[in-house]
Amino acid sequence: MSAKLKTSIDTFIGDFGQMVETIRIAGLSGEVTAEDITLQECYTDCCATIASKGVLSVTQSGDVTEIKVEPFLYRIDFSVEVKGQTILKADIADITVRDEELFAKRIDGDVVYRLYEPKASAPRPLILFLHGGGECGSDNLLQLTGTIGAISLAKRFPDMFVLAPQAPDYGTTMQEFFAKLIATGDPFRVCVGAPTNISLGDRGWNRDYVGRVCDLIRKMIAEGRVDASRVYVIGMSMGGAGVITTVSSAPDLFAAAVPICPSMNGDSYPLLENWPDVPAYIATAYIDHQAGRHAYILRALTKLWESGRKDMKYTLFTPEELEAYGIFASPNLTEREIRAANHNSWVLVLHNEYGILDWMISHRK
Repeated sequence: MSAKLKTSIDTFIGDFGQMVETIRIAGLSGEVTAEDITLQECYTDCCATIASKGVLSVTQSGDVTEIKVEPFLYRIDFSVEVKGQTILKADIADITVRDEELFAKRIDGDVVYRLYEPKASAPRPLILFLHGGGECGSDNLLQLTGTIGAISLAKRFPDMFVLAPQAPDYGTTMQEFFAKLIATGDPFRVCVGAPTNISLGDRGWNRDYVGRVCDLIRKMIAEGRVDASRVYVIGMSMGGAGVITTVSSAPDLFAAAVPICPSMNGDSYPLLENWPDVPAYIATAYIDHQAGRHAYILRALTKLWESGRKDMKYTLFTPEELEAYGIFASPNLTEREIRAANHNSWVLVLHNEYGILDWMISHRK
């Protein structure tokens, strides 16, 4: 990229995470038209197979060229070519995220989190949002941008606190963590009694970390800011398993829980099978990349239902329901890609399909 070109982008959080909608480039000479611009690796769907329609409009003011595009996925390594000059994603340092400002940045000890605060002064309900495995770290941003989630909840329930902590990675990448799981057995099967992956220092929603997240909520309750009878927890994938771990860690704290496509393993399955007295609604796709997930969940819930628990609900989204949200079994996809796409079932929950969010906030302790 030419040193003269300074590039910024505007993004928002769509159903499949952070999406680019505007590109601004300073330092281009002469008139720039849509025909002068080529977008590479710019996709609109969760599987990164449908190309963006590209440039919608181009305007120029002074030395700044503003390019409006059909929104495309930020997570893919895209590039923009303008008049023979190529701008790589890695070259773009100035990135805005629509509605990020709704959430204050906070750190308490080594607990990194974002907090949306309602304007109401009386004690208000709180929703704890737990992100998935790809958003671990310490940048205090990925938990807002990686998927639809915290921002969507704050906009739907502006009268409630939304607490979005970021799970630690302790310097371990997702690939390294997965390799560790494989080394101790099949990470897609439930092996009760296998070495735990939620102990002190483990990447993700380990018991020590979620315990301290719960301490933050207790502090807000003690300060009179949060209604102790209306604290909820929701999360997806690794965060769905994190919901199970968190409720296990502090069952007295929550009025209701929504684990979405929770990872089923030797940690989460026995905790779910012995679920405490907290209403829960579990939702996932009819099948995804963990083929046995749905059977494990059903087996644990069946045990609870047979014991008389009527406050445990379970929904499997059908292919048609997923397709309505752009999560589809295209003939251009492999079976593995279809299953991976189906894992995005949290999109339906965050759009309140089956009234799952309404069900959650209707509960009081």
